Amino acid sequence: MAPDELHAALAAGTAAAVTAALTPVVGRISRHFGLLDEPRERGLSQRMTPLLGGVAIVAGVLVAALVFLPLDTTYRAILAGALVITVVGAIDDIVDLHPALKLAGQVGAAAIPVAYGVTVDNFTLPFVHRVDLGGLGAPMTLAGLVLIMNVVNFSDGVDGLAAGVCAIAATSFSIIAFDLGKGPAGVLAAIIAGAALGFLVHNFHPASVFMGDCGSNLLGYLLGAVIVEGSLKTNALIALVGPLVVLAVPFLDTGFVLAKRLKYRRPVYRADRWHFHHRMANIGFSQRETVLYLYGWMLSMAGLAVALRFVPYSDKAGRLNLGWAMLMGVLFLLVLAASVYLVYVLEILKFRSLDAMRLRRVRPETTEAEIDADVEEHLQTGEFESVRRETEDFPAV
Repeated sequence: MAPDELHAALAAGTAAAVTAALTPVVGRISRHFGLLDEPRERGLSQRMTPLLGGVAIVAGVLVAALVFLPLDTTYRAILAGALVITVVGAIDDIVDLHPALKLAGQVGAAAIPVAYGVTVDNFTLPFVHRVDLGGLGAPMTLAGLVLIMNVVNFSDGVDGLAAGVCAIAATSFSIIAFDLGKGPAGVLAAIIAGAALGFLVHNFHPASVFMGDCGSNLLGYLLGAVIVEGSLKTNALIALVGPLVVLAVPFLDTGFVLAKRLKYRRPVYRADRWHFHHRMANIGFSQRETVLYLYGWMLSMAGLAVALRFVPYSDKAGRLNLGWAMLMGVLFLLVLAASVYLVYVLEILKFRSLDAMRLRRVRPETTEAEIDADVEEHLQTGEFESVRRETEDFPAV
């Protein structure tokens, strides 16, 4: 019997319960052995906090998977890779691996499911239709899995952010996978969502434990596997568009940060203060406000992706249904407007007139000459001198 939505709900609940129960235990063990994130420039908090929360997450995933997933060769390979990436991440949390070794571990973990057929050999593009990857399918899938691991890892920079983002993404992927007839992938996505929510109970600000690299890499890896098995292995147009829309926020965050590091010739793996959550702190948001705003942005993107699958804006022949198409257009414009507004608020795009407005808001007493000088500094360095002086104590990731 193929797994259905009830299986998914029970699996999510099981993963959440196991993870929530084990997270404090893992936290106490980490504290006992001194495996703590210390307050430092690139730290995640201002106090000593236990690491290795990802161990509780993987335990929740494995227990739920063993009970509710049909463990064929494909899903055994996915779970084997999950164990490997958790171990690699845990070692990185303990000894701070060189970036090349960490990358090698990510590639090794991703190679396990790829070797057992978790690959994308073709996909469908709007207006282009079927694209056959041929022999490039396996290496491109491998690269994609590693990319998503790092995108999620990069987003793990403030209490509750990575866990919440992954829970939202996994829930939307579960809904889409079931609609595409991919029941096992839908159950796995529900398990990911449940485990992330179970961990979030202890990780929302103020966090009592961090997931560490073993958790962020694990969640990224599993999301990638779900995308391949639950979406990309279909001929639906949503297969490629959906994951890109759902993960748009963490992808944008990673993209802008890497672009800035490359622009200033800094190593792409070196921590800095210009992720979205740092930008929000720079303009006065608390950690909870930052996370909730980013949750809202993520939810709007996920909602749009799900709507693309369920709103009947066209028939099977591709003819638009005017009413439903107009509704989708309105939804798209609302999400776009919200995204543009946040891009402006976060000072991602820098224009002289907009920067002057921002500086007047931050320092209304500033003279025009001082504004001109500070705006020129901002356009060159990406930050206001006045804001930088006031926010030096916010952690870098």
